[in-house]
Formats: sequence, C-alpha cells, structure tokens
Amino acid sequence: MMNNLKQIEEIRKFNRFYANVLGKIDQEIYQQPYPLAEARVLSELHAQKGATASEIREKLGLDRGYISRMLQKFEDSELIFKQQSADDKRRILLGLTEKGEEIHQQLVKNANLGVSKMVAALSERDLLKLTAAMETIESLLQAQQVPDKIIIRPYGPGDAGYIAHLHGTLYGNTHQFSHDFEFYVVKGLAEFMADPSGGQLWIAEVNGVVAGSIAIAKAGDHTAQLRWFIMDEEFQGLGIGKILMETAIDFCREQGYQHVFLWTVNILEAARYLYSKYGFKLIEQKMNTDWTADELTEERWDLELEPIKALSAERDVQD
Repeated sequence: MMNNLKQIEEIRKFNRFYANVLGKIDQEIYQQPYPLAEARVLSELHAQKGATASEIREKLGLDRGYISRMLQKFEDSELIFKQQSADDKRRILLGLTEKGEEIHQQLVKNANLGVSKMVAALSERDLLKLTAAMETIESLLQAQQVPDKIIIRPYGPGDAGYIAHLHGTLYGNTHQFSHDFEFYVVKGLAEFMADPSGGQLWIAEVNGVVAGSIAIAKAGDHTAQLRWFIMDEEFQGLGIGKILMETAIDFCREQGYQHVFLWTVNILEAARYLYSKYGFKLIEQKMNTDWTADELTEERWDLELEPIKALSAERDVQD
C-alpha cells in the first residue's frame, strides 16, 4: 500500500477536483422543486421501465422512508403511475406518466446545457481526449466492481447442518462459546426440521456461497419466534442482514402473526442495533452461565406487528 501512496494521493486529488466541478453544475441544474436525489430517481424510472420502489432504492442507496415520501410526492404531482405486475401480484411496478417524461426530458436538457458550458472552451481534440480519459477511468474501475449476486432462498438439504457449523465456529472463535452452545443450536434446528409448520428457514447466498440465515418458528396461534439469524463475517457489510430481517418480518405478516420475539445476548451489539431498528423492544433479561466462562446476559426482544391491511397503503409506495 505504501508503495502506491503517490498514486493514491493523485486519485484523491482528482476526486476532490472533479466533485467540485460537478457540484457547481448540480447546483445550477438541480434546483427546487427537483433537487439532485429526485432527479436521479426520475432518471432511473425512465431507464428502468417497470421497476419497483425497492429496486430503485437499492440501486441508488436511498433511505426507505425518504424514497417513500419522494414517490408519494411524485404520485401527488402526477409524475408517476403504479400498476400491479402481471407475473407477481405482490409487486407494484412504477413508471413515468407523460407529465413525468416531460419533466425528465427537461432535466436532461438542463444537464446537457450545464456540461456544455463546462467544456465550451475546449477544442474538439481536447474534448475527445477528455471523454477518452473518462471512458478509461470508467472501464478500469468497473472491472474492479463486479456486483455480488445475492439470493435469499428456503433451506435445502445440508443447509441446517451448515448453519449449525457456522454458529459453532463463529461464536466459538469470536466469543469463546463452548460446545454446549453448538448443541443448543443443533437441538433447536432438529426440532424445527421435525415440524416446520408455520415457519421457514431462509438461506442467504452470495455468488453461490452460503453467507447466513434467518428463521421463523411458530410459537403460538398468533406468535412466532425469530431464530438462527447469523451472518458469516466474510459477507458482512453487504446489507444482507437487512434483507433477511425484512424477509422474515414480511413472512410473519403474511402468516397472520401478530407478535414476534427473539432471544439474543448483550454482547452482540450489531444484531441488537438491527433489532431495534426494525421495532423490536427489549423486555426481559436473564443471566446465562452455560455457554461461556464468563456470565452472559440473555435478552428477549419483542415486536408487535400491525395487521397487513393497515400497511397496504405504505406497501403500495414501498414495493
């Protein structure tokens, strides 16, 4: 790394320069009522005809609540329309109305004018050199950014054993959990596989490799337990944990569960943060001396689910 320090500093210098140049253009083009983030969404809706809100949100890296409010604004302004997918009735597809297309084309025109001003002083030869350099930058960096293929699927043969192995190795190596903890996981998985009715175990794969899991097990007529939520450390940071959580919670709503609970331990700060983010509340604590040499605090977190009908309006926007 130190051998490349000069090149790295040059890249950072260029990045600051280019961000400043484009920032000035953006300030001139993307003014109210369509600032940059909204213009990007309109552009994606133009390019991806029939995309869902989730697809747009994931591609642009926008907050769920922010894009929900934005799409509602577009709908109120008659810039977008929504229609049910013919292949999957649960998918709500978005598109630009005629008015929305007109707004998009005006934004494109403004952007082109802004860039034209930036390069007006360049000769034709210099302009070709500039675009060639940009194409080189794009091709070199894209070659290093092959997107990970992430899928979430129901468990299959061998998956339960691997999930038990992942629990044993991850908790053993990272937190010095004993074999008693692995036995606890294996026993629970075996009981679930013997009677999985009312529940499901999902596997997350990245480029065909198992990266983690989550499960819902029936605990009562209207109550479910979230179990075996784990991520291989190699694949953390890809947003898979959020996808697994949303998959599990959506399943609970579809099954008519009104209440979901889980047990965790106080040392798992990242997991506890995610539970809190999705509305789980800490309601019970107890001491555990079975799994580690030091005493642990087990925690029960509970989530009350709204009926699925009460969320239909919000899902129309988000999905």
